[in-house]
Amino acid sequence: MISSHDHPSTLSAGLRCRCPECGEGKLFKGFLTLAKGCDRCGLDYGFADPADGPAFFVMSIVGIAVIGVWAWTAVVFDPPIWLQFLTVFPALIGGCLVSLRPMKAWLVAEQHVHKAEE
Repeated sequence: MISSHDHPSTLSAGLRCRCPECGEGKLFKGFLTLAKGCDRCGLDYGFADPADGPAFFVMSIVGIAVIGVWAWTAVVFDPPIWLQFLTVFPALIGGCLVSLRPMKAWLVAEQHVHKAEE
């Protein structure tokens, strides 16, 4: 049995997309689909319902960062519009896709630690 001091931090479990209880089992069975439970410690993931929180946070954070960098480069370097489209849209889409899964895992871990319910 895992003692309370052996729990991984929510940030560690989230970034690695692992079980918030043991830190070893897989949290996802698909890209964003949660597994039924942990394959290592048996924790049931039925408590987890991050809803649209991960998407909101990711779109806000990535959007502000990418648009901020884009606005600065557009003013300072004045690149052609085709180059701006060629770089900004992939940065927005890629940034969101890369960070969505760890954000969802982190929110699930926070729900587990704080025993969040409806």
